[in-house]
Amino acid sequence: MKVFPITTPPLRDHPEDIPILARYFTEKYAREMNKQIEKIPSDTMRALVSWSWPGNVRELENFIERAVILSRGPNLRAPLEEIRADTLETAGGSTLEQVDREHILRVLRETHGVVSKAATRLGMPRTTLNALMRKLGISRKDL
Repeated sequence: MKVFPITTPPLRDHPEDIPILARYFTEKYAREMNKQIEKIPSDTMRALVSWSWPGNVRELENFIERAVILSRGPNLRAPLEEIRADTLETAGGSTLEQVDREHILRVLRETHGVVSKAATRLGMPRTTLNALMRKLGISRKDL
């Protein structure tokens, strides 16, 4: 299978792709949920573009899906506090390992400790999340 490996650059290296992907995912999930979402507000788009998306495109997609679920009316209502809080933590001098640990813990708490749900929200396989949890010293007692 590794005859011709294809590497995909992280989304954070191509922020110009975020508006296109955000619109695509918004349209996709609005159609699936039979909603009429016509606009992504400019402050929402700025927040989406400024976030580093450590879970890459899957994390962006999951975030947009949640936003569509929360939306009432023609404007996308995104839970920006999720990514703004992470941006503030990152800017506060924390190490990447500390930021990753806090982010994973927050998602695990939101999913009531269900690792498979947390992995989906984080855009990674369950086995990868389990390995990260071991590496970062995250256990059930931390939840």
